[in-house]
Amino acid sequence: MGRDRRLHLGAFMRPVGIHTAWWRYPGGYPDANFSFEHLAHFARRLEAAKFDAFFMADHLAVMNMPAAALRRSATVTSFDPLTLLPALAVLTERIGLIATASTTYNEPYHVARKFASLDHISKGRAGWNLVTSGNPDEALNFGRDAHLDHAVRYARAREFFDVVTGLWDSFADDAFQMDQASGLFFDPARMHVLDHQGDFLKVKGPLNIARPVQGWPVIVQAGASEAGRQIAAETAEMVFGSGSTLEAAQAFYADVKGRMPAAGRDPEQLKILPGCFVVLGETEAEARAKKARLDDLVHPDSGLANLSVRLGVDGSGFDLDAPLPEIPETNASRSGQAQIVDYARRTGATVRDLARRVGGYGGLQMVGTPAQVADRMEEWLETRACDGFNVMFPFVPQGLDDVVDTLVPELQRRGLFRTDYAGTTLRDHLGLKRPENRFFA
Repeated sequence: MGRDRRLHLGAFMRPVGIHTAWWRYPGGYPDANFSFEHLAHFARRLEAAKFDAFFMADHLAVMNMPAAALRRSATVTSFDPLTLLPALAVLTERIGLIATASTTYNEPYHVARKFASLDHISKGRAGWNLVTSGNPDEALNFGRDAHLDHAVRYARAREFFDVVTGLWDSFADDAFQMDQASGLFFDPARMHVLDHQGDFLKVKGPLNIARPVQGWPVIVQAGASEAGRQIAAETAEMVFGSGSTLEAAQAFYADVKGRMPAAGRDPEQLKILPGCFVVLGETEAEARAKKARLDDLVHPDSGLANLSVRLGVDGSGFDLDAPLPEIPETNASRSGQAQIVDYARRTGATVRDLARRVGGYGGLQMVGTPAQVADRMEEWLETRACDGFNVMFPFVPQGLDDVVDTLVPELQRRGLFRTDYAGTTLRDHLGLKRPENRFFA
């Protein structure tokens, strides 16, 4: 029997925001985040399983935590996504390739050109994860003494999106004639000079590369603050969604999609894929034992430091056995802070509990047999809590192999996930329309 809706699956392939002890799990690859050979193997495995996309997060500074915790973190060394993904593009044929690029610490011409290049190299598989940067220390690497204010970052991001997409529309699709007989390479009448002058940005254009294969690479966004939800409703085509409970995810889904008509957008042209930490076993007890073994590898130095990062305040002076004190609004990620504060108030968790939870993984987790996890994923899909999931692997390669070899076949058996790609581009996989060029018919 056919289904009206099927899951989309992305693979979140960076340890930022994932379990801090993933690299210590017995039998795992401690260098997985910084080995091209491993990452290439993972990309090919995920493509064989028909995943929609391979998703690379990024940050532009080492994490802002004490040295005692930082020395235990695998986030310290990583590839630049826009160097890595073009290399993976030539080793794969169908899987989407999503890279993170900050609108606060980049210029739009750079971002537009790099993602257009990735889209051409991959033949239409690029996605841009638009972020405003949550780590305040990134400012210190880009000539600033302090992070831009949260509201300013989002206002700049909104203008940045308009400039980047305007640059992608610099040329009509038929601009490049390459007529060897006449000697005419392109038609100047089919080129648009953007000449943008705004509140934050001044960019003349045009972009010096043909319009991307997809028109625009797929726009991805991850913020869950009020400003993040609004920019997602106005611009995003995939959201790395929020909500560790079914009810919270349903509310987020309804809120973001409910804002889209006012922005002149079709809610079906946005796919919401919350991050989901998946641990599998032949029995539920085996899966929970794997998770417990992983949690036992979290060092206390890591737990409290990661809690401080997520809250945006120094928690080293907190009473570990007391409830979380009142936390002021900060200039870091507000959605990340809100998730922890909400959990603490809802459950009465102590600071020690929160440090253990965040040092492990504090978001949406599905732990059990393939059938049990498939049951939960099906419930989330059918009750409009999501359109799919960005799967986070607890460790690699075993955690990834478990998903590919046991969970994906179960989802396919139920008709919840594709058995083959129907198209060649990331937009094809996600069921997204190719954007019209705003300057040319």
